[in-house]
Amino acid sequence: MAHLIKLPSVAADTSGGNLHQWLKKEGDKVAVGDALAEIETEKAIVEINAEHAGVLGRIVVQAGVASVPINTVIGVLLADGDDASAIDRALAEHGGAATAAPAAAAEPVAATASKVAATPPAAAPAAAGTPAAGTPAAGSPAAASAAAGSPAASSSAAVPGGRLFASPLARRLAAQWHVDLLGVTGTGPHGRIVRRDVEAARDRAPVAAAPSAAGRPAARRVPHTGMRRAIARRLTESKQNVPHFYLSVDCRMDALLALRAQANHGGAVKLSVNDFIVRAAALALREVPEVNVSWHEDAIEYHAGADISVAVATDGGLVTPIVRDADVKSLSAIAGEIVELAGRAKINRLKPEEFTGGSLTVSNLGMYGISQFAAIINPPQAAILAVGAAERRPVVNEAGELVAATVMTVTLSADHRAVDGAVGARWLAALRTLIENPVRILL
Repeated sequence: MAHLIKLPSVAADTSGGNLHQWLKKEGDKVAVGDALAEIETEKAIVEINAEHAGVLGRIVVQAGVASVPINTVIGVLLADGDDASAIDRALAEHGGAATAAPAAAAEPVAATASKVAATPPAAAPAAAGTPAAGTPAAGSPAAASAAAGSPAASSSAAVPGGRLFASPLARRLAAQWHVDLLGVTGTGPHGRIVRRDVEAARDRAPVAAAPSAAGRPAARRVPHTGMRRAIARRLTESKQNVPHFYLSVDCRMDALLALRAQANHGGAVKLSVNDFIVRAAALALREVPEVNVSWHEDAIEYHAGADISVAVATDGGLVTPIVRDADVKSLSAIAGEIVELAGRAKINRLKPEEFTGGSLTVSNLGMYGISQFAAIINPPQAAILAVGAAERRPVVNEAGELVAATVMTVTLSADHRAVDGAVGARWLAALRTLIENPVRILL
């Protein structure tokens, strides 16, 4: 029997996603576990894997369609022995393709291609039902030039009729970087414009804002991305609804820096100061488990493991991949995992389970020279640690002498509904003890 391919619940905080691209084409054989398509959510690009073996009989929702709701039928998989009639029967039993997916996209690939080819250039809609980023307005000289086969139009990834094929991520980046997609040659499947094409176009000829009448660069407006909207929504809710309180402490870093230098001498894995802090934060959670909690309206949840979220800055915004069970992993394992997770975070390739949940977040701005700051809690976590730069400062030693030392200021932001002030202070004291006695971080 034919199996319907539906958009799964790809992340806990999203109701759908953009169909980034199909990894299989109609007629391809599919094995269980094969990657069928990629969905772009607010925070990552997620693969949809096949739950059944067979042949991809029909693509119902084309790549490039935005805001596809969860459980929408996006394709049909034929089992051995099925013929084309099984596709229509499966869709009819489900309620029909028109109700299962956006009407503009609920067509087989062949039918869509023929319809686009037959459409006059001036009437060709963009893939998502709106003009593509960088597409000239209808009736403008640029549009007339493109329709007449201008060099820009002929070199772009378009099908007959002038329709641009570009991934949602490519369109978003093109708008952000002011890259005209009409002048971009696609290197993706079937000439589709993908991220690397937009990046290459940006690097070749960055587009500057047009000067104003007064000779100054004109202001520009960059549309919000899905990730930026999600960040804005979650942090606004956190700041408005979570009663933050803040605790700061100075940590002597000389012993830790000396130990790090010794560990990195000739070592295959280079440890960063942040790697030590991540493990120290996890060990402090083990020592003060009252901070390893999440607030829910009906209960406080005590986490079993010390899972540390690490804030990573990307082009689209802040992402927090999670180092699971950081209290039982070696520093070298933590260092390698952070590098790997951060690399995939920057290209939107994290899986939902890799950035969802977590015990506590570490946000480190020390590499930018920031001495001290207070971070906003990432719900449902109850705390976030803001890490400043390690700086040479004058301090008074135990003998009462004024000496120079390397000092780092850290600030804990905590949810007062779940964490009391004294509890937060005990956790911060435990963290400071670990950082100033770094051999304990290795144990």
